[in-house]
Amino acid sequence: MSERPAHVQGLSLVNLAARQRMLSQRMILQTLLASRGDAQKLEAAQRSLHVFTESQQHLQDTVLSLDKAAAQKIADTYHGPNGVGPVIAAFMQLMQRTLEQIERKASGVAESLLELVGLIDRILDVLNTATTAFDEVTKAKSDTMMTELVGIVGDIQSVAKEAKVVSFNAQIMAARAGQHGREFAVVANVLSDITGEIDRLTRQAVTLADRSQRAV
Repeated sequence: MSERPAHVQGLSLVNLAARQRMLSQRMILQTLLASRGDAQKLEAAQRSLHVFTESQQHLQDTVLSLDKAAAQKIADTYHGPNGVGPVIAAFMQLMQRTLEQIERKASGVAESLLELVGLIDRILDVLNTATTAFDEVTKAKSDTMMTELVGIVGDIQSVAKEAKVVSFNAQIMAARAGQHGREFAVVANVLSDITGEIDRLTRQAVTLADRSQRAV
């Protein structure tokens, strides 16, 4: 996967996909204003297109880091029989061409603007489709992690009960054995192992909980 751009740092895949919808509409508005001779809006539209393009590449590159099922869903969303990838690519190409025409004051700007405005509903539809796909992938991942977490917590509770029983037995054996309680030493070692297992499971649960929060 290519290096993550700074402007996507801290954004979940769902939020990044949703931002693409907002950026698409912002770019169209900025481009329309730029066509009236507003140089600042032209620069703003060019920056928006740069962010949109990098964000789109990052979203599509996520198939390299997702599990097989999630990667397949995203790949199908963009490149399947009804994939949204070609529509998004065509939109970016049209936007780039229109901005270049405006910058050069070339002919054909009016036609490009008309084509761009005609894409508003279509581009929103396909970006909504992409956002929905990332939302479903994220929820599935979160559900899987929570299932694992529930299992780990159950293991912790089971081990904790066992530790209490062993601890109780150790106390009884210690009381009976006095200074010569070899059996107590064995039980104490078992108790120590169980305590270590509890610590390990607890750390694993905390790690999973953290991963689950960051994935949403």
